[in-house]
Amino acid sequence: MTLSIRGPLLFGRQPWAGFEGLWWIPKVLAMLLIPTVVHAAWRLTRQQRRERAEALARSGLMDTVLATSREWLWATNADGYFTFCGPASRELLGYEPAELLGRHLHQVIGPEDLAALLRVRAEREGTAQGPRGSGSLVTAYRHRDGRRIPVEVSARAFHDGAGQSAGYEGTSRALAPGTADVAALEEAMARVAMVLATRALCTAFQPVHCLSTGTVLGAEALTRFPGSPCLSPETWFREAAMTGLGVELEIMALETALRAALGVPAQLYVAVNLSPEACLDPRLIDLLAASGLAAGRIMVEITERHHVHDYAPLTAALESLRRAGVRLSVDDAGAGFASMRHILELKPDVVKLDRGLIAGIDADPGQRALGAAMVGFAGEIGASLVAEGIETEAELATVTALGMGSGQGYLLGRPTTLPEDWARWQLAPLQDR
Repeated sequence: MTLSIRGPLLFGRQPWAGFEGLWWIPKVLAMLLIPTVVHAAWRLTRQQRRERAEALARSGLMDTVLATSREWLWATNADGYFTFCGPASRELLGYEPAELLGRHLHQVIGPEDLAALLRVRAEREGTAQGPRGSGSLVTAYRHRDGRRIPVEVSARAFHDGAGQSAGYEGTSRALAPGTADVAALEEAMARVAMVLATRALCTAFQPVHCLSTGTVLGAEALTRFPGSPCLSPETWFREAAMTGLGVELEIMALETALRAALGVPAQLYVAVNLSPEACLDPRLIDLLAASGLAAGRIMVEITERHHVHDYAPLTAALESLRRAGVRLSVDDAGAGFASMRHILELKPDVVKLDRGLIAGIDADPGQRALGAAMVGFAGEIGASLVAEGIETEAELATVTALGMGSGQGYLLGRPTTLPEDWARWQLAPLQDR
């Protein structure tokens, strides 16, 4: 039997004409290729199934970790707003994760606590305590019901493709009662509470001299804690901030300083130090008004070491003080967060250069160049400049030659709590220091 292959004519001939003996080739090719294609398709489907199963497993594992972990996992963007919140926020803080997403860190940590945390972190990064961006720190979170929760925080910065800071991610866990960290926090809280209860603090004043005439222009109020000489005033205020009592201690220190300032010669201004948080306290303007001092004699020195997240409420509060006649100063300029922005936003009457910029200025060309630049900058914005921490004749000569208007420091006059010392500042010339 002869197999004939029929099909359409092609140029007058059947396409298989002359190839009748090779009819078996298509069948063999089909037998070889079809199983290969089917197997490949099956393998692809199996790989897809496996990848999907692994993804589901990973997702389930992550959900399980988040659901069972007692640590709160979180992430923020570069501006401090939450971009991720783990479910442990319910137990730790009383907030559902969805309630914190898009909210700022200040929802769960007070501005003073955050400023202190960032300061300690910056100090640690400059030491051998650990690699940059690593390690745990102890602070206090604010529970939804107002309680302060001692916590241990571990965080690291992450960056975008251009190497710019994109935010932070980390974990937080509550510290167990009785641990050393909790005990230290409770001890600090007890110390500060005792000072607040007993009002065990006093005020020293340090003179500020006009460098061109040598006369005393004003006096800076500095808080002293006579019952605890082993702790510096900076330590006291830092501990108060960490325990949530920072503003209360500042308000008490302000009240004490304003009472003492009645003994300062009437022609001198009186400078009082306040953090941005204390400047927002509604009691402030009434305290200043009731002090018995003319508003024009009062200068509020706003510390530059605290980060300001939102300048709008601060500038509004300071504008109320300006309208009352109070002058404003930026303290410790150059020592902390975003110095130039701080000055530009607050538009102070006076800029006080930090001791770190003045020490050794006579021997350092870079510091002299910076000092000269600050003189020009202050003139451009209509502010006067005070050089803090002058301790040598060479430093005094240099800052005077650079055109800094006034200065203070141990060379010019040490802080003193004695009213008889304050009385001698009345028109006291610099050469009589």
